[in-house]
Amino acid sequence: MAAPQPQAAAVSSAAGVSGPGSAGGPGSQQQPQPAQLVGSAQSGLLQQQQQDFDPVQRYKMLIPQLKESLQTLMKVAAQNLIQNTNIDNGQNSSDGPIQRFDKCLEEFYALCDQLELCLRLAHECLSQSCDSAKHSPTLVPTATKPDAVQPDSLPYPQYLAVIKAQISCAKDIHTALLDCANKVTGKTTAPSTGPGGSL
Repeated sequence: MAAPQPQAAAVSSAAGVSGPGSAGGPGSQQQPQPAQLVGSAQSGLLQQQQQDFDPVQRYKMLIPQLKESLQTLMKVAAQNLIQNTNIDNGQNSSDGPIQRFDKCLEEFYALCDQLELCLRLAHECLSQSCDSAKHSPTLVPTATKPDAVQPDSLPYPQYLAVIKAQISCAKDIHTALLDCANKVTGKTTAPSTGPGGSL
């Protein structure tokens, strides 16, 4: 009957060894796995790329910078005005060196130019989207989202056929306009080159 005692002691010692890691102590906190870190880094990079390529997101990101630049511009302009007034009145300005007004103005105009480019790009994207919805209203399923196929979507081979037909139609219109222009110029130049042109 004394045999179960060593087994119980062994079980208790094993529990004592594995206790700090399994009893909810400091060692029980899970460390972030490398795959999770890589996934978070990739998601952050993807979000940064979307902000860089999306003109609306870029515009929203530049608005706070524009406000800060405008505040700095007004502050520097006031400081320069006060300093110039003190110099005109023969007073020594006790303030230290202040920022240059032209540099602040240049930074403000640079941000305005970036905002203008973002708005123009957003307008072009909207125009292309409207034209695409007008001339090709049916949707085309993407290979990355096969589950998002709608009943009225257009298969990709059929979509290619539609695009080829549109390109062919555009070429025919271009050829017809070119032939018409050549005929018009030929009619206007024919009398001057004919036999009775030199009277």
